[in-house]
Amino acid sequence: MGFEVHRQGDITVLDVEGQLIVGNRQELKQKVLEELNDGERKFLIDFDRTGYIDSSGLGVLVSLSKKIREQGGELRLANLNEDLRTLFELTKLDTLFQISSSRDEALASF
Repeated sequence: MGFEVHRQGDITVLDVEGQLIVGNRQELKQKVLEELNDGERKFLIDFDRTGYIDSSGLGVLVSLSKKIREQGGELRLANLNEDLRTLFELTKLDTLFQISSSRDEALASF
């Protein structure tokens, strides 16, 4: 997995590429927590180039969502492929996260 972090206005956008799995989930968590500690409060994780998320990847997203909310922030997800969207629906995580079909839609939702 690789990821890129950039800003779009006051929103921190993270593009995740590849898979979000047990071996790399800490990288993502660490980066988001660094940004949160630096005062960022609006986060968008874009999964346009992500093919797979395992249970530990889901766990880190839940953990980040909780931490961001505790700090008065917001987390949005965008561009889940059909398999990932089904995974979020089956685990009922689609009720926890605000999921958008596109990056533009997610950015406009803040």
